[in-house]
Amino acid sequence: MTSLPETTQRKLGLVIDLDTCVGCHACVIACKSWNTENYGAPLSDQDPYGAAPSGTFLNRVHSYEITPPHGQAQLVHFPKSCLHCEDAPCVTVCPTGASYKRSEDGIVLVNEADCIGCGLCAWACPYGAREMDQTAGVMKKCTLCVDRIYNENLPPEDRTPACVRTCPAGARHFGDLGDPDSDVSQLVAARGGFDLMPDLGTKPVNKYLPPRPKDQWDETDILAPFLEPVADSPQGFLGWLDRALERL
Repeated sequence: MTSLPETTQRKLGLVIDLDTCVGCHACVIACKSWNTENYGAPLSDQDPYGAAPSGTFLNRVHSYEITPPHGQAQLVHFPKSCLHCEDAPCVTVCPTGASYKRSEDGIVLVNEADCIGCGLCAWACPYGAREMDQTAGVMKKCTLCVDRIYNENLPPEDRTPACVRTCPAGARHFGDLGDPDSDVSQLVAARGGFDLMPDLGTKPVNKYLPPRPKDQWDETDILAPFLEPVADSPQGFLGWLDRALERL
């Protein structure tokens, strides 16, 4: 079994704003594109255009309609990928050491050359963040675009995960969550960021920002000024026509 590092120098991860995400799936497409063309073996698709399309994705977006106890119903888009947990059960259950957590930045990766496709890590992950690539026969997961964030051949603005770089709504943020002074840590503190299923004790590095409560209003009051008649009696040509017709 694989052991976890006692500490990590940094805790690189994502902060996802559930209030800002519009569910456009741009992050899903960017992730699929980058990891198919660059990192490891391509992410396969078995039947991408069939009635039940199947394939390997490292990032997915789920949408839920919720009704808060005090508020109006709203649609919440929930992006989900590997959370790079501090106490990652997917790592400790791996029998070959293919799954491991890096001590320098806390990123959880899979050494595909050592993966035997047993699927134990997928069973151990409580978030469903791992997917078996049916073509390659190995387990795939989010890498935080480790081949981008350290790539000095890219311009500085591109040294960030593909999903963060492409998000049109600015709902995804990347940084060191082990540094309390980092932008992402301050964002989590200011907005009440939370862990996904904290009761499991996995200590996920990625955080979510909750949706802001929606304003309450009376739709009748808003529409009332537009429903009031502009004038009590017809004016101009219509007024003349109305008076002429009354004389007939």
